[in-house]
Amino acid sequence: MLPFANLSGDPEQEYFADGMAEEIITALSRIRWLFVIARNSSFMYKGQAVDVKQVGRELGVRYVLEGSVRKAGGRVRITAQLIDATTDAHLWAERFDGSLEDVFELQDKVASSVAGVIEPALQAAEIRRSRERPTSDLTAYDLYLRALPYTYAWERESTLTALGLLRQAIERDLSYGPALSIAAFCHCQLDLNGWAEDREANRREAVELAQQAIRMAARDPGVLAFAASVLGYFGEDIDAMMALVDRALALNPSFELGWHISGWLRLWAGQTDLAIKHFETSARLNPRGDARKLPGIGQAHFFNRRFGDALENLLMAHHDLPTSVMICRFLASSYAHMGRLDEAREMVQRLRAITSVVVPNAAQYRNPEHRELLLSGLRMAAGEAT
Repeated sequence: MLPFANLSGDPEQEYFADGMAEEIITALSRIRWLFVIARNSSFMYKGQAVDVKQVGRELGVRYVLEGSVRKAGGRVRITAQLIDATTDAHLWAERFDGSLEDVFELQDKVASSVAGVIEPALQAAEIRRSRERPTSDLTAYDLYLRALPYTYAWERESTLTALGLLRQAIERDLSYGPALSIAAFCHCQLDLNGWAEDREANRREAVELAQQAIRMAARDPGVLAFAASVLGYFGEDIDAMMALVDRALALNPSFELGWHISGWLRLWAGQTDLAIKHFETSARLNPRGDARKLPGIGQAHFFNRRFGDALENLLMAHHDLPTSVMICRFLASSYAHMGRLDEAREMVQRLRAITSVVVPNAAQYRNPEHRELLLSGLRMAAGEAT
């Protein structure tokens, strides 16, 4: 990361620009898979007109973060942009405006936001880079990256494709924690969507993979969070799983996906209001992934019997993820509880086109009243449709 340029017109404000850059370096350093050049090396470019490609070669980095600080009166504007040092392509840019009433709080906020947004931006760039490489040259990491887009497609064949790639990665490296945890997550998706041919065998494999991932990478926030979600879903002690994701967030407080997973665990534990807060924290850290919060927040409103708010969020989520079995189930149940049985029946028909399991056991929801609210609505919807 390069030092931030001071555009305030006041040389005495250099300290603020330097402090901002140092805060972001510290925040980025908490991302375990990310190698961040130390301040002493990157700050040698301070005050120079630099060529990003040259910086990449000299420091041995693939990506460069640069920015500026403009301070005027009691306000400050901070800009940041992420650049691919090999192609000079701009991957991400953002502007932050704030008050100087509390300088350190502002620095923390910007550093946390930048770190939260950069992680998925870098991962997306690495996925694109991996796709451009010849298949014959793939490493375990390449296979893992190739699997990620299929993991989040929410379709049976895509999930199976992801699992196939991840199994190859694990065969290359039996201790590859991220591949192990995402493979476990894929098995979780097979169960959730009713796509597992043998549910018990699928559960056993998911739990074994998640536990192995934790053993292999106990200090990787991503591994801990995904493993916690899988084990929590399959019935392990929910308090222990929430503690596990809390450990992941302690390792990387700017881990937006960790906050997202924490939201799901809180939802399964019956802590609906806290779940909403954690989903919203995830969205603040990565505004471009804002839509990802909708299914969880919709479910939280559903369990709080705010069916109108539930529908609002779930319908927007359904527009982006029409093949999500989970979203369709909650939509069908919401419509049924609102007395909108024609729409509930229509949603059940959509469900039957993508899964054979319309009414699941929903055991991941530990609150029995929440579980029964979902299932009773689904039974009403399915009963009217038959």
